[in-house]
Amino acid sequence: MATIRDVAQLANVSVATVSRVLNNYHSVSDKTRLTVQAAMAQLNYQPNANAQALAVQNTDTIGVVVTDVTDAFFAILVKAVDKVAEEHQKTILIGIGYHQAEKEREAIDTLLRKRCSCLVVHAKALSDEELSEYLRSQPGMVIINRVIRGFESRCVSLDNRQGTYLATEMLIRLGHRKIAYIGSNHEILDESERCQGYLDALKANHLPVTEQAIVHHSPDFEGGEQAMIDLLSYNKALTAVVAYNDSMAAGAISVLNENNINVPKQFSIVGFDDMPIARYLIPKLTTIRYPIDLMASYAARLALSLVNEEIKTPSVVQFNPTLVRRFSVGNAPEL
Repeated sequence: MATIRDVAQLANVSVATVSRVLNNYHSVSDKTRLTVQAAMAQLNYQPNANAQALAVQNTDTIGVVVTDVTDAFFAILVKAVDKVAEEHQKTILIGIGYHQAEKEREAIDTLLRKRCSCLVVHAKALSDEELSEYLRSQPGMVIINRVIRGFESRCVSLDNRQGTYLATEMLIRLGHRKIAYIGSNHEILDESERCQGYLDALKANHLPVTEQAIVHHSPDFEGGEQAMIDLLSYNKALTAVVAYNDSMAAGAISVLNENNINVPKQFSIVGFDDMPIARYLIPKLTTIRYPIDLMASYAARLALSLVNEEIKTPSVVQFNPTLVRRFSVGNAPEL
């Protein structure tokens, strides 16, 4: 069965141009339109459900795929996209992936059937190959928090490894030598990258990995609590923890408080993401700033520019993690 890519190759045009022909864009020249239509006829090309959705797309709607709308991280992402949509007199539709490939696929396909003109997609379970196919056939699709090879210009991401490296290195500068890591039990790239940043910082500073100092649980308050309980059970000499996210860090702090371990005098902890909760914990949480609001705004503007030539493509921006120093870290205690 012929694909949109086959049509593009035969017509010697880009996949995006074929999509524009399907969408009946006025910017496509008559000559190009006829060439593409001839290629479609020669290959007996039948647009799939996604391409058909594009052919009748609603340019007033932006689709957003997130993992879980109850998570503050994704709530901020959606709000940022919605703000950009409002600026351009558009609305948004939301699909939820729940860390499952089938759910992510269903969310994307549903948004396409609902005639979304462009998509901002946060998908961790789908393979690179499948996301590549979507990107080839959907000129207005942008991936956030992940990089797909060959489509780097349409991916918006952050260096997770560098974030936890910064966090761990700061603790080492403060004299900590027994540093643990509590991570997510979801098998996604974010987790492996953040854990690797922690390990790289230990290695760069010639520190061994403390036995049983890496634990994984659900990336929420409860997971952070259980992770901290495990660490206290396994280790006596720990003085600091780097957490996968702020929710896990909050759960860990609650366990430390319950065990009369003072933060930061006796124990230091660093989160990741810089969610609103970080400013309201006691003590206020030192964390790694993940500028998801800025990244989501950029992704939305990029997606819009890909389907509307009247909207200027935003300048390429390099998003970097930054350390936000508050009150949950201090010098290593004397043991």
